[in-house]
Amino acid sequence: MSRAIIVLVIGFFIMAAGITYALIWGDFFVELKIMQGLPWFHLSMLDLYVGFLLFGGWILFREKSMGIALVWILLLLCLGNLLACLYAAFALARSQGNWQRFWMGDRFGQSGMHAPN
Repeated sequence: MSRAIIVLVIGFFIMAAGITYALIWGDFFVELKIMQGLPWFHLSMLDLYVGFLLFGGWILFREKSMGIALVWILLLLCLGNLLACLYAAFALARSQGNWQRFWMGDRFGQSGMHAPN
């Protein structure tokens, strides 16, 4: 579990560095005009947002509060995998070393939602 948190923290800082780089040296709207007509850009956006839907579905499944889940998902849509790393790290920390609790979140321990002893 501690290795997973290390990987997520590294991923978070890599994403933060990439976002910082793009904000400082890039021009979003100028570069978007260049890229938006390219098929690989369309594929990359499709791939990215399918991943957001999958990750967002996991967040919806894990969280007890729909409001909290929707805030996390909105942030995911704005900050991308930077937020995914952060959410997964929090989920790992809250799971207290239990992988089932990590995956199932607030549903862990509900009737029929955990593995037999």
